[in-house]
Amino acid sequence: MSISLSSLILCPIWISMAQIQQGGPDEKEKTTALKDLLSRIDLDELMKKDEPPLDFPDTLEGFEYAFNEKGQLRHIKTGEPFVFNYREDLHRWNQKRYEALGEIITKYVYELLEKDCNLKKISIPVDASESEPKSFIFMSEDALTNPQKLMVLIHGSGVVRAGQWARRLIINEDLDSGTQIPFIKRAMDEGYGVIVLNPNENYIEVEKPKIHVQSSSDSSDEPAEKRERKDKVSKETKKRRDFYEKYRNPQREKEMMQLYIRENGSPEEHAIYVWDHFIAQSAAENVFFVAHSYGGLAFVELMIQREADVKSKVTAVALTDSVHNVWHQEAGKTIREWMRENCCNWVSSSEPLDTSVESMLPDCPRVSAGTDRHELTSWKSFPSIFKFFAEASEAKSSSLKPALARRSHRIKHEEL
Repeated sequence: MSISLSSLILCPIWISMAQIQQGGPDEKEKTTALKDLLSRIDLDELMKKDEPPLDFPDTLEGFEYAFNEKGQLRHIKTGEPFVFNYREDLHRWNQKRYEALGEIITKYVYELLEKDCNLKKISIPVDASESEPKSFIFMSEDALTNPQKLMVLIHGSGVVRAGQWARRLIINEDLDSGTQIPFIKRAMDEGYGVIVLNPNENYIEVEKPKIHVQSSSDSSDEPAEKRERKDKVSKETKKRRDFYEKYRNPQREKEMMQLYIRENGSPEEHAIYVWDHFIAQSAAENVFFVAHSYGGLAFVELMIQREADVKSKVTAVALTDSVHNVWHQEAGKTIREWMRENCCNWVSSSEPLDTSVESMLPDCPRVSAGTDRHELTSWKSFPSIFKFFAEASEAKSSSLKPALARRSHRIKHEEL
């Protein structure tokens, strides 16, 4: 049985406290001192000393994993699913390993969007300079030119990026349930143009520059001997501090700073930017949105900011376990009425798929996604969403025909 360094350090302190507590009132001072010592010990930092280096592979092959023909992530040698607890009692290290694999998965999905789905990667802001931070979205070749239909996909919050619904599903279940690829392929088969948003790519991270503070000993007013003595003390102090820091935090990660992407610094900003520069400029007569979780909130915010434009261009919106709130977001009455007619929210529920679910909010109808797992709601409602869009498109066409006939009849009557 392995004993961690943190246990070896803390054990004598706990024993001392137990012995002191058995003594009389005179020992209270010692107890207080020991408690103060314990409060100063950073257990997270102590745990880091037991960790192996945070040095992970940067490819799936390096992790010895690959996706099989069913889109499931499996170990190359054993055929087993991904194991999170690769090293027992090292939760932080296991989490870092999982995150490193997640970054590889993100790049892998990007490749699938371009190679398997034939989407184009479009850099934003569209007028970005060479040096400023940039993000990107994905679009089909006909996204802006398709005169009939355009489908827009928005994922939720967190670590997911363009093309994903849930990283957990991609790693533990399969690519179909965890990515937007089935939606993209079916949409393109049915004649839709496609735009895939990337609402969580809001900034880039760069290493924080080290600030060198000029020593006060540089003052020319001081004698040279005094300056030399101060420099020597300063160097010794720095040496001790560096040694202590190395001992205290051997796995210290680089200090990073965030540089936000212009006009795309949040999911809401991103949705508005893509609307203004791409969706609003598209030729499609009918635009359809699929928005999961926080993506639903981003859509409602888009509607609040661009109400007239959205109403004139969007035919239907499929939300999957959306976290929007028309009261908190202060959506007006006309928006709520439009959502009741043109939106549907497939929510996590143990009821069968498409069963009506009661809502406390006066916005759009809520129906069961056929699963009580939040991250699975998009995949489970997949067939119902396409049926909903087809019916909405047909209803719009049929409602336009009588209106056109009435207009034609009115013109003839006025001519007479």
